[in-house]
Amino acid sequence: MFLKKMKESLKMNCKICDFDTKMFDDPDLHKQFYRCPNCQCIMLDPFFQLSLEKENSLYDNHHNSLENEGYVKMFEDFLDFFWNDLTCKEKGLDFGSGPTPVLAELLHRRGVSVDYYDKFYQPIKCFENQTYDFITSTEVFEHLEDPVATLSLLSQHLKPEGVIALMTLFHTNDEASFLTWWYRRDPTHITFYTPYTLDVLAKKCGLDVVKTDGKRIAILRKR
Repeated sequence: MFLKKMKESLKMNCKICDFDTKMFDDPDLHKQFYRCPNCQCIMLDPFFQLSLEKENSLYDNHHNSLENEGYVKMFEDFLDFFWNDLTCKEKGLDFGSGPTPVLAELLHRRGVSVDYYDKFYQPIKCFENQTYDFITSTEVFEHLEDPVATLSLLSQHLKPEGVIALMTLFHTNDEASFLTWWYRRDPTHITFYTPYTLDVLAKKCGLDVVKTDGKRIAILRKR
């Protein structure tokens, strides 16, 4: 009870737009989240965030590979969504490749010279001193504590008119719906977006959202 009262007295500014947020309880998970009325971002209270060691141990349980047809199809559909919108496809970066760089391999098969980075599994910052025609980042942004810093970093390594293709499942901007949403149950998921959230985020980083499927994909172009 004391912890709850203490948290009720605390405030948290939105990590995307710095607006005042509203805290709400998740009685099922026994956690608190914050919702931004300005940009629609929803954030897990930092008190409940996992340590890097625990986060990494959960990722170690992922066993996705080129042999997983459903996983491969998801990535192929993702690439098809924006492939024809690219003006140049020579050099790409997959940011947050995971333990098995499946997406990077699929890009290789499409004739792209591709680098890939993951803070746990491919920690060498291969993107330093490099710029890319496009950057992909799938199932990454829901794990980020500071999305503005990460997207700003990616934008710096993008060529003019280049594209960043993001995949993260969008919430519906409704608290009741959020509290029944399976996606929030993953303890490594700490930041949740709508397409509008990404629009606000993109503009802060010199990008524009030019295309979205309204479900989980957003395409951002550098100005």
